[in-house]
Amino acid sequence: MSPANSQPASLRNQRVTVIGLGRFGGGVGVTRWLCAQGARVTVTDKAPAEQLTDSIAALDGCDAQLHLGGHDERDFLDTDLLIVNPAVPKDQPQLAAALAAGVNWTTEINLFLERCPGRLVGITGSVGKSTTTAMIGTVLSRRFPTLVGGNIGRSLLDSLGEITPEHRVVLELSSFQLEDLPRVGRSPHVALVTNLRPNHLDRHGTMAAYGDAKKNLFRFQGPNDVLVLNREDPIVSSWANEARGRVAFFDSTGEPFELSVPGSHNQLNAAAAWKVAEACGVDRATTADALRTFPGLPHRLCLVTEKHGVRYYNDSKCTTPDGAIVALQSLPPRTAVLIAGGYDKHVGFESLAAVIAERARALVVLGATADQIRTATEAAVTASPRARGESPLVIEPATDLRHATHLAAALARAGDSVLLSPACASWDMFVNYEERGDLFAQIVREEL
Repeated sequence: MSPANSQPASLRNQRVTVIGLGRFGGGVGVTRWLCAQGARVTVTDKAPAEQLTDSIAALDGCDAQLHLGGHDERDFLDTDLLIVNPAVPKDQPQLAAALAAGVNWTTEINLFLERCPGRLVGITGSVGKSTTTAMIGTVLSRRFPTLVGGNIGRSLLDSLGEITPEHRVVLELSSFQLEDLPRVGRSPHVALVTNLRPNHLDRHGTMAAYGDAKKNLFRFQGPNDVLVLNREDPIVSSWANEARGRVAFFDSTGEPFELSVPGSHNQLNAAAAWKVAEACGVDRATTADALRTFPGLPHRLCLVTEKHGVRYYNDSKCTTPDGAIVALQSLPPRTAVLIAGGYDKHVGFESLAAVIAERARALVVLGATADQIRTATEAAVTASPRARGESPLVIEPATDLRHATHLAAALARAGDSVLLSPACASWDMFVNYEERGDLFAQIVREEL
């Protein structure tokens, strides 16, 4: 990461407004940290207090004013600094008014990047970044004091006091977080891009804009920094021409690692983790030993249980068609009953539909994109019909996740897998993918 031009200004006695507390505590960490810095903090959230009880409880002892149940434009204008949640679009009315008025603003991750003294490793991509981030954290912890955060896990602001230059700080960074990195002009010392697939086009508009946000991960690197790219992704690999430091590539052709998590995609994730580890001075033997023990992450192709010879996999973190393709390809052909559908991020489902037609036993669709996925899959089946004597692909609509899970269980046979891999975000029916995955696991364990 490029050196700081100056020390960040003190926040003591500054009026700071945090936009969004969140049901699951998205604004809790930064609020607590700001209070500890002596800032005069106001938190605004459009949700009422009764929907934020856990987050409010987490602020116990923190001297912050909570303005809940709607936004007051005065909180956005009559302040010294706004902390903008990356999920909040810049055209949100009160925020847009504040930006037009020249109110100073930043984000939680930018606050951290400005102040972190440790060596930074940043990971982004459309698919696989959470698992790869966790793998890297597992490997680097064998050699260095290591923390993992960003878009995965807890806020690391509270840990700033314990981080030294010897620490390795591993950050998963979303396009939303990276979009605002130019405000601090910093990139990690080691940056990894796993891949680039259509995603978040409802926010970024075009693939070019989406990719440009991702490039902030390495745009501010220095000549001694390292950029790790996926050789097998034509867009990502072409970014080597824009690197300011050394470039290293990973691909699927190397010696495989012994892993406890399934699928060729996890071998690619492991190859990416190894290239980052190598850039950090960790040898392959240490990397292999650490990856051997890596257990995987919740909601990411996680085996919930097996009942009556049917395995149930929670892959709720899968919010893109490409992620669902990876999950389907990790299971034997014609053995998966796929549950898919959710919030519409304006991406196409044709590629996923072709893989469903080829590999799935059955499909259960739900949510805002149910009709789109069904229509695309029916067209794929027509284009590539199954051989004579093979069971036709069954497609069933569901009203909600409970209905979908019971339908999928009824369609599955011994030896099959019921796979919740929605290919879509959860926001049409759930607060987040964790809530969706937890409900699926509960239904499987308690109702089937």
